[in-house]
Amino acid sequence: MASNTASNMTSQMETALASEAANIRSSRLLRGVAIAALALIAIALGTDTLPAQQPQQPQISDSSLAQAGTPQNGTFLLTIFLKHDESKTLDQINAQLKAQGFYKEFPPEGTQVVCWYVMMGVGQVVTLRLPAERLRDVNRAIERTAWGGYRTAFYPTYDYKNIGEDNHAKALAQ
Repeated sequence: MASNTASNMTSQMETALASEAANIRSSRLLRGVAIAALALIAIALGTDTLPAQQPQQPQISDSSLAQAGTPQNGTFLLTIFLKHDESKTLDQINAQLKAQGFYKEFPPEGTQVVCWYVMMGVGQVVTLRLPAERLRDVNRAIERTAWGGYRTAFYPTYDYKNIGEDNHAKALAQ
C-alpha cells in the first residue's frame, strides 16, 4: 500500500514537471514569435534591414511626429501594460519605482509617448512610438526599473482609429 502511494505521488510529480516543461517551451516559442512579429512590423513600416544591421539609428523628434496617430517611416507602436502588483499598496509600488529609478529611465530616449493612462483594475497602459532598434532599450528600462512594482505585458499595435471611424460612417450611411 505504501509503495502504491509513493508510486502515485511520483507519477503526479512527473506529470506536473512535464506540464511545467511544456509551459516553459510554449513561453519561449511565444517570445520567439513575438520577436519575429516585431521584425516583420519593422520591415513593413519601411525598415529595409534588421536593427542589428543598421549602421545608424534614426532619431524621433517632436517636429517629425506632429501627430501621434500618423504612421512614421521606420517606427512602430508598442503598447505596454504595467499591471499593479496587488499584494502591495500603491505607496509601496511608488516607493519601489522611485528606488529603482523608473521615471528617470522610462520612457527611454529616442521614443515618443503616444498615450499613457490608468486602466482601473489593471494598472497603467503606455503606448510608445519607437524605431525598431530602440525596442531593446524599452525592454531593458522595464526590466531594470518596473519589475517588482508591476507585472508587464507588451503588444505591438497600430493606429486603427481613422479606419474604424470610416467603417462606422460607411455602415451608418447604408
